[in-house]
Amino acid sequence: MLDGFDSMKLPVVSGKEVVAVLLKNGFEVKRQKGSHVHLINTVGEQSFHVTVPVHSNKDLNPFVFRSIARQAGFTPEEFSELFRK
Repeated sequence: MLDGFDSMKLPVVSGKEVVAVLLKNGFEVKRQKGSHVHLINTVGEQSFHVTVPVHSNKDLNPFVFRSIARQAGFTPEEFSELFRK
């Protein structure tokens, strides 16, 4: 089992969709280098740094989706739920 992700259905989303959801939830674009967008969110004294690959609207691999969720400080349920709104 990988951090509780195996028991739930992950949404199939593109890098662009992930960036849009993170921006709506307090993240800001720090920089972009090539096809990778680097975002940051500071909550109290803790900072979350997230790197999202944006490759011409291709869907993200589930392992990449899981990695982004961990980097962003969300639980699997919270992060998946953000895409259902």
